[in-house]
Amino acid sequence: MSTDGPVPPADRLVTMPAGVPRLTLGWEAIAWSAKYLRQPNGSRAGERWDFIESQARWMLWWYAVDEEGRWIYDHGCRRLAKGSGKSPFAGVACHVEFCAPVRLDCFDDRLPGGCRGKPVGLPWIQVAATSETQTANTMRMVRALAPKGSRLVAEYGLDVGKTQIYRPDGGQLEAITSSAAAAEGAEITFAVGDEVEHWTPARGGPDLAEVMDRNLAKSGSRMMETCNAWEPGVGSVAETTFDAWVAQEEGRTRGKGRILYDARVAPQDVDLADEAALRRALEHVYDDCWWVDLQPIINRIYSPKTPPDVSRRFYLNQPVASAHAWLSPPEWARCLNLGRVVDPDEPVVLGFDGSRSRSSSVTDATALIGCCVSDGHLFQLGVWEQPSGIAGRGWRVPVVSVEAAVRDAFDGYRVVGFYADPAKWETYVAKWEAEYGGRLLVKASRSNPIEWWMTGNRGSMTVQALKQFHGAVVEGELRHDGSGALTRHALNARRRVSRVGVQICKEHPDSERKIDGVVAAVLAWQCRLDAIAAGALEEQQQMYMPRRIR
Repeated sequence: MSTDGPVPPADRLVTMPAGVPRLTLGWEAIAWSAKYLRQPNGSRAGERWDFIESQARWMLWWYAVDEEGRWIYDHGCRRLAKGSGKSPFAGVACHVEFCAPVRLDCFDDRLPGGCRGKPVGLPWIQVAATSETQTANTMRMVRALAPKGSRLVAEYGLDVGKTQIYRPDGGQLEAITSSAAAAEGAEITFAVGDEVEHWTPARGGPDLAEVMDRNLAKSGSRMMETCNAWEPGVGSVAETTFDAWVAQEEGRTRGKGRILYDARVAPQDVDLADEAALRRALEHVYDDCWWVDLQPIINRIYSPKTPPDVSRRFYLNQPVASAHAWLSPPEWARCLNLGRVVDPDEPVVLGFDGSRSRSSSVTDATALIGCCVSDGHLFQLGVWEQPSGIAGRGWRVPVVSVEAAVRDAFDGYRVVGFYADPAKWETYVAKWEAEYGGRLLVKASRSNPIEWWMTGNRGSMTVQALKQFHGAVVEGELRHDGSGALTRHALNARRRVSRVGVQICKEHPDSERKIDGVVAAVLAWQCRLDAIAAGALEEQQQMYMPRRIR
């Protein structure tokens, strides 16, 4: 797999920003922790708390501010493999917010990070989850970091209980597992969302997260989530946060709010049966976690009692595809080729799937995908999709931009074929046929050179096209440029068995998880196969195919 070029956000194996911020209160947090906290357990129990490098970098970026003193990140998520120390770190973060000087007092160039801090006024901190057992590990660490007689308890006058800690001035730190309605209105100053891979709709997780976000927004406060990798498609808060971070990194969000996302993920194509490759993957995932012994983890992975999906989620930090997923992340990742450059003079084909508007609040996407005839390399020419949330209200597909992308494709490449599903775009497809149909080597039909219905009475042809595309991915015959939208759409597709065979669909009709990009890719792949059968590779030197409209 080529690794040249920028890696799409969803495929990054390390997600934290590079370097360290110029302005940050993180140094104050690090110094305070070393002064007041002690390692609660392990071989270094009782020693001064010492952040490992990855934890220190999180602190520096989490407390980074801009020139106006505003937080750079207003939400955070630490998605790390099992045993990476998420709970002890979350406990430290709670005490830092409870007592440390981590609110901006003034800028001071003489200090590391250029910022002088002050403590949070009347802190109210919540460790939240959808069940009491989920908060137990973090609260256990919170208590262990504040033992009776410690400097922290003595100097700050803390009253430490099993599920709550109080300060003399009224500050409180507590665990909550109540319903979303009961949590409404709390003026919290910091929150830990614990094990948010378990915050599913069935457990009321998204509702609780929404209430907490509203409570935090009132005072400009923030939440840090912790999680292992999730099971895709179940609607967990962990998956929603990751999708929001991907949208942020792809430039599909509005506003200045940003998510700090910390994940170390094993390569999707790691072979669990190859022990040397597995060990290298685990060394990457656990990186500077010096306390982790990899051999017991390898033994656990190889135990007949451990299903492969559990191994990948908990130890390799990989979200494992739903049983109904059409393509898995490892299958798609194996086809990635970032270094491929499409030559304007080589024959290519196009695939198009469009949407205009729907009666519901969710609008499907519109996609134009190219495919090189010679080697089946897919490349994204344009994907237009409705932004999430308020930004997407009233959104309509920018038809002018779509038409311009089609025109630019014919101007900039040697297009020998173009298949488009005309649903809701019949007029435009007819116009493209009139303008470009005579130039194409391969045609969908004699009367309609571009029109290729994915629905209707062509069910068996659609099933065959999907089967050929799926086989090309699984067998590694296909390559793609790793574009974010195409990757998301490919992994969003779900299998649907019809009377004529396996087709694809969204997880439900009104889902915001689009699949139009991969539908366009399927059309491009089918067009490529037909172009090869029509002699595109042999005839490209003889035929006249103007690359630009003069």
